[in-house]
Amino acid sequence: MSPRARVVALTAAAALAAAALAVGAAVLPDSPRGTVAAPPPAKPRAGAPPLALDLGLRDDAEARELRRAAGLFDRGRRAQAAAIFERLDSLEAQVGGAFARWPDRSVERLGQLSGLYPRSAFVQVNLGLALFWANERGAADAWRAAEDAEPDTPYSVMAGDLLHRETARGLPVFTPSFATPPRIARLEGQAQLDALRSAADAGGAHEQILYGVALQRLGRSVSAERAYAAAARVAPDDPEAQVAAAVGRFDKANPSLAFSQLGPLTRRFPQAATVRFHLGVLLLWTGRLQEARRQLRLAESVQPRSVAAREARRYLDSLAKIGTG
Repeated sequence: MSPRARVVALTAAAALAAAALAVGAAVLPDSPRGTVAAPPPAKPRAGAPPLALDLGLRDDAEARELRRAAGLFDRGRRAQAAAIFERLDSLEAQVGGAFARWPDRSVERLGQLSGLYPRSAFVQVNLGLALFWANERGAADAWRAAEDAEPDTPYSVMAGDLLHRETARGLPVFTPSFATPPRIARLEGQAQLDALRSAADAGGAHEQILYGVALQRLGRSVSAERAYAAAARVAPDDPEAQVAAAVGRFDKANPSLAFSQLGPLTRRFPQAATVRFHLGVLLLWTGRLQEARRQLRLAESVQPRSVAAREARRYLDSLAKIGTG
């Protein structure tokens, strides 16, 4: 995915896979639910664990090499990946090298890195994956440490996925009814994010929401929540701003934070499709499919021509295709 595409996409079309994930797709291969809390089997899992590596909008020479090595690793070409990782000095390369040499002292090396970088969510997520794959204890502790260490990173989101595998992967992203201004949309990568931030600093609720969407898509959920909360303060009577603030509060460990804010909005804004649509999306994320379908249908009916109604139909069609409609 290009850096520009990673910054912002203002419809839920790219997130339709979340409907399938909410029905129960696993985060990791060959890893049934509940294993994190269960006694580990005697033997390690087959193959190497997946490497968690998210370089965001970085496009420097090392980032390109890291992405190339990670691609080789994903395709099973571990020796070639190891050769690239070993040429680099970064923490990402050290972790990647430990995975590429799996299982040759990989868990030991990741444990050492965890001791050296205890506040690195990147290290903690990957330590947990290595422990999980080796069937050693401590994976869940490492993932919780990742969430605590750097909550405003994609690695914290990944840790949440691994700890709460009964939910859809990732976090639900707010879908606004308005698009990014063309002067910003034509920018690439970091330049686009900087322009969105500048617009949010100088603008109103819509600008804050667009910046929040970009932050969410980059895995910066804490910063996104702040942007949405700012939009809600600026526009207390705007249903989109209020819904965005609720969506930004979604927490897999405590979904009631978002639901308790969204529920009253259905009464306050009974004709706003965005309320029903996003309530349906959050219900999908937590696997409550029957009620999710009801809310998505309500989104279609209260404002049939709205963006939220169109996206609700996409989700409903996706659910029907996978046999849950």
